[in-house]
Amino acid sequence: MDKRNAATTDTEPPLINQSRGSGSLDGIADRPGRTPLVQRVYHILLTKISRGDYLADEKLPGEHELASTLLVSRPIIREALKLLRDEGLIYSRQGAGSFVKKLAEDTRNIGYSPVETIADIQRCYELRMSIEPDHAYYAALRWNEPALAKIAAALELMRDAVQLFLHRDDADYNFHYAISQATNNHFYVLSMQSLRDHISIGMKFHGVSLAGPEAMLADVFAEHQLIFDAIRRREAEAARDIMHRHLKRSRDRVFEGRILDLSL
Repeated sequence: MDKRNAATTDTEPPLINQSRGSGSLDGIADRPGRTPLVQRVYHILLTKISRGDYLADEKLPGEHELASTLLVSRPIIREALKLLRDEGLIYSRQGAGSFVKKLAEDTRNIGYSPVETIADIQRCYELRMSIEPDHAYYAALRWNEPALAKIAAALELMRDAVQLFLHRDDADYNFHYAISQATNNHFYVLSMQSLRDHISIGMKFHGVSLAGPEAMLADVFAEHQLIFDAIRRREAEAARDIMHRHLKRSRDRVFEGRILDLSL
């Protein structure tokens, strides 16, 4: 399959570093405050706050304790806490540490019921078709270079798998999750985190539907490429439409075009 590289301009960074370890995307991903370790710690703490593990005005564990628990350095902890402060989720008291900011009662993240039936997979697709086109829309308007690099990195993993005639549902999820992160809206991010298991089940079924025909794998990758290209070019409306079309096609492949009647 042809490797289609995006044109390099001041506002449109290259799609993917073809020679691993030496391209511009590696440098972007390593910038302070946006490294994978910082992002991982940030999302761990964000999840704990959102589900109520730390209550309003409760003090977070100290940097040393967090570093020991999460097996990272204290500078990584400090950068992750800075991201949470910048988003207004925690605040600091001089000499006392970091505390959870009080939020409205209804802002706490709630879990989704587990996928138990084929109908639940369809319901999950319906939800994704409602929210993920807007993820693509706002990602196109708001991305910065590190956020775009994360989407591109997931796309590269998908390309590598397609060249081996495989479907990687983990890379597929990471692609969609990275788009939610590029929206700079933690409610979108939390929704994708809560739906991870549900989405992954649908993606596994989708992968099964692609088994055999090599052209179908290439077509699915091309759909993701088009989403990325629209986001990279900041074509928000196009990104929204392409994402919706991609999810609809994915659902139709899983159900072979036969949608279940979910009427009450």
